[in-house]
Amino acid sequence: MKAAVFDGHKLSIEELMKPKPMKDEVLIKVAACGVCHTDLHVIEGDVSFPTPAVLGHEISGTVEEVGSDVKSLRKGDRVVSPFIIPCGYCRFCKQGLDDMCENFFKLNRLQGKLYDGNTRLFRTDGSPVWMYSMGGLAEYAVVPSTSVFRLPESLDLETACILGCAVFTAYGAVVNQAELKQGEKVAVIAVGGVGMNILQICKHMGASEIIAVDVSDEKLLKARELGATYTINSSKTRTVDEILSITKGEGVDVAFEALGRPETIQIGFNVVRDGGKVVVVGIAGSKKTVELDITRLVRRGIRVLGSYGARTRRDMPEVIRLAEEGKINLVGTISKRYNLEQVAEAYSDLKQGKIIGRAITVMS
Repeated sequence: MKAAVFDGHKLSIEELMKPKPMKDEVLIKVAACGVCHTDLHVIEGDVSFPTPAVLGHEISGTVEEVGSDVKSLRKGDRVVSPFIIPCGYCRFCKQGLDDMCENFFKLNRLQGKLYDGNTRLFRTDGSPVWMYSMGGLAEYAVVPSTSVFRLPESLDLETACILGCAVFTAYGAVVNQAELKQGEKVAVIAVGGVGMNILQICKHMGASEIIAVDVSDEKLLKARELGATYTINSSKTRTVDEILSITKGEGVDVAFEALGRPETIQIGFNVVRDGGKVVVVGIAGSKKTVELDITRLVRRGIRVLGSYGARTRRDMPEVIRLAEEGKINLVGTISKRYNLEQVAEAYSDLKQGKIIGRAITVMS
């Protein structure tokens, strides 16, 4: 099969061995894979990961083959796979906290392996290629059955791939960490692929005011179309002052930060009301830290929460339902499509800010 392989310096298309699913695994013929900033962090060296590797961690496609003990899926099923692949048996998975799965972090995110300690990807000479989640930038991907979900016929197969990270991550931030309540005011700082879905879910949950913050007027215009009630270009105005003015000095109930930069986390911290929540979603380099006013943190009861994703087995069916019912506009957040041979161009465009919302890589 063809796959986009990252060798530590560049992405290039290679012929790899077609993978085989093992026990409790599913082989998916990939229809599309999202183009995400987290992959870009690996490409840029901000996040360490073994190479050679196949990146790509939100996919849709059809079931090609199932491993032993997989009874709920069969060849030809239309499916989607979120990036968090719960092992199902660690202490967190037993509590239903799939987003904290110990083995996902230890084996997959640090070593590029699945839960028997091996990769499923190999070059034609037999040498291993490591997997970032399922290694979705390829014609085929092996995914543990804990992270494979049927898609309703009403959802477009290619477009649906972004359910697995852009929407899935947003859902976890709004529902699980923020526990957003109807009528609350929110700020969404950085409205890229994840940020735009955060604001859509906030709208669905009944937020009374949704303030979108970014440096791109194009992204802010799209944010308006998707439900933002106010937009602020942070490169042109004093963002904190502007948000406090909009909220009549009170601040927002929840500030979502979807970029992973110290300065944007500080903005979030400075615009939440007393007792408010700052939900940090953006991934940063491993050495990045942020300075916060300790006195305000303590005296005013500000809560700073990390949010990596949603809880796969519990939340993914609900994410799919929201899309099926039109609560999430998938088409409206996808601005570009690339084929597999254009994958290096896709990440270059992402780095340069040329992608509004989400881009996807289509295999056909």
